[in-house]
Amino acid sequence: MSVNRRNFLKTASAGGVLMQARFAVGQAAPRGQAVHPGIWKFTLGAPEKITPVSARYYPPSVTGLAALPIVAKCPVNVTGSGSKRGYLARIPLAANEVVYGLGLQLQSMIQRGLKKKLRVNADPKMDSGDSHAPVPFYVTTGGYGVLVDTARYATFYCGHKVRKGSGASAADAAIGQDALPAAYRRYRFNEATEVLVEIPEAEGVDVYVFGGPHMREAVQRYVLFSGGGPLPPRWGLGMWYRVKSDYGQEEALKLASEFRDRQIPCDVIGLEPGWQTHAYSCTYVWSNKFPEPARLLKDMAAKSYRVNLWEHAFTHPDSPIYQALLPHSGDYEVWGGVVPDLLQQQARQIFAEYHEKEHIAHGVSGYKLDECDNSDFTGNWSWPELASFPSGVDGEQMHCLFGLTYQQTLLDAFEKRKQRTYGLVRSSGALAAPYPFVLYSDLYDHKEFIRGVVNMGFSGLLWTPELRNAASTEDLIRRLQSVVLSPMALINGWYIKNPPWKQVDRAANNADRLASDWEQIESKCRNVMQLRMRLIPYLHAAFVQYHRSGLPPFRALVMDYPDDPNTWALEDQYLVGDSLLAAPMVAGHQSRSVYLPAGDWYDFWSGKRHTGIQRIQIDVPLEQVPVFVKSGSILPLAEVTAHTDDPASRRIHVQVYGEHPGPTVLFEDDGAWSPTLNEVTLSWSGKGELRRSGGGSAPRYEVTDWNIVG
Repeated sequence: MSVNRRNFLKTASAGGVLMQARFAVGQAAPRGQAVHPGIWKFTLGAPEKITPVSARYYPPSVTGLAALPIVAKCPVNVTGSGSKRGYLARIPLAANEVVYGLGLQLQSMIQRGLKKKLRVNADPKMDSGDSHAPVPFYVTTGGYGVLVDTARYATFYCGHKVRKGSGASAADAAIGQDALPAAYRRYRFNEATEVLVEIPEAEGVDVYVFGGPHMREAVQRYVLFSGGGPLPPRWGLGMWYRVKSDYGQEEALKLASEFRDRQIPCDVIGLEPGWQTHAYSCTYVWSNKFPEPARLLKDMAAKSYRVNLWEHAFTHPDSPIYQALLPHSGDYEVWGGVVPDLLQQQARQIFAEYHEKEHIAHGVSGYKLDECDNSDFTGNWSWPELASFPSGVDGEQMHCLFGLTYQQTLLDAFEKRKQRTYGLVRSSGALAAPYPFVLYSDLYDHKEFIRGVVNMGFSGLLWTPELRNAASTEDLIRRLQSVVLSPMALINGWYIKNPPWKQVDRAANNADRLASDWEQIESKCRNVMQLRMRLIPYLHAAFVQYHRSGLPPFRALVMDYPDDPNTWALEDQYLVGDSLLAAPMVAGHQSRSVYLPAGDWYDFWSGKRHTGIQRIQIDVPLEQVPVFVKSGSILPLAEVTAHTDDPASRRIHVQVYGEHPGPTVLFEDDGAWSPTLNEVTLSWSGKGELRRSGGGSAPRYEVTDWNIVG
């Protein structure tokens, strides 16, 4: 965690808004001024006072930025001009330079040639830029990234809007027409163009450029500028299950006991709206369905479960904090509750202190922060853009910043107790990388969910393709396979009485009409969940790397292989850490094509070796998800356990791939707020070796065996 954050913050008197101390990044700067190694700031016109950077909570990770390759020159120039519409920034875009990012874009991966209005929307059903987490940051195969520091619904024209009298040159038109798959050639990628960014209302804007030299390092710089990635507790990387929304205390405990009896892996039980006396809007008070919440939390802990609570920030008049929040809230209600202005320190303090004293102090481990996005376009329940808040922002700006400030508010409560957390959130934005919250959606297209896992890494976000109920047993298992290969392995049973493997049909499930073969289906699902438990040490190490170096643990192949045009449009397979390539299946298919980049790759299941820079067609049984291991890797696999508290989860079976494997590093984590991490290096030179450094008191890993694959 960013332990120096408190020293970094200063409280501004105007409006009570928490603003950053005026360190180098926040100062007025000449155009193209270097503000950190490899990062340049362009100040155009008169930027607005409240932006993602000015309202940030985490300082840049100076140590992490200093460790990246030196980039001596800003890779692009940024210009701009004002008009009665707002402000326009212009950034050049070279021929065959491909654009990615702009936040959680579920319906497209490549952004070049598209127009995207980055509007906060709970139901992004068109490829218009609407998103739970729009981020005004993009990265390109040119090896740099661009952050437009605005809390407005900025419109990005990602190339090919041609001004009168400025066409592409003949030389440009001759470059690399075949560099992309045929489906993308209609976007005229072979022509030099520019990215236009229109910011409404504004009279200027700060634009930050992040050098590479490659796009992977550009993303790392952006993440480190944000403060570095989060470091979830190990239990957060285990399996999660959310119970039906009207479950009571005894029903939740009964299901938790059933999971342990049947060896269903699970670390976290999530309670949905029924735990509160009033949920839309919220009181944050335990309902009579949970007459002994202290006993519930104690009994869950005794079974090695953490408890996560659903809520949203709209505060009901019956809430104990309603009156205190009234003067620190906006001028429009949502579901009969006030909208706290969480840009104000006073509002955050009221909200956080209540949660810390009434929930976290008694054993609550985290929260699901629901509906902090905006559904005016489809559901018409949120505050309007014309709303005003005591901090001085309007409704549009608050929509852009609300998810982030909500995450920070709850994180403040955990910080007070020096307790790490991992949770869920339905809206996020720019500079979100340090927050231990994972995005999710009420939409449910499996292909889009996989694309979300591919895209999230470009923008420093985390996303789960959560499993609810499914259309068939095949759909259930294929979705579960995607879930276990994502930042949060979440099964969300909020509207089904029984676990989905007992009955996938919702009505039948709730009527207790279970499938005749549910135990066989349960066995298949258990096997999938056990894969997740085997990967915990590997995933934890990938998150430590994210925390320290800014490298996303889940990322598109193009990020590591930008010079290979075959990776540019791969939106249904992705890297998990440095060694694994995942290619999830969707229901209705028994085989699929997988592209393997340079190097040799081993089938995780069979051990068969494949040469890279080719597509292979593979048949995939329902019980398996396509996963390939990069040659030269040492892959640590944990012993299968029902939860991460089990000491056996630290017993490691090591797989060695290729003739000359490089070392791999695991981290022994003591679980503290600012943890001491022992480094455990696994290496192979004809025999296995474990070396440990660090004096931390965390439970230790133990290698039980070494296995050479292929």
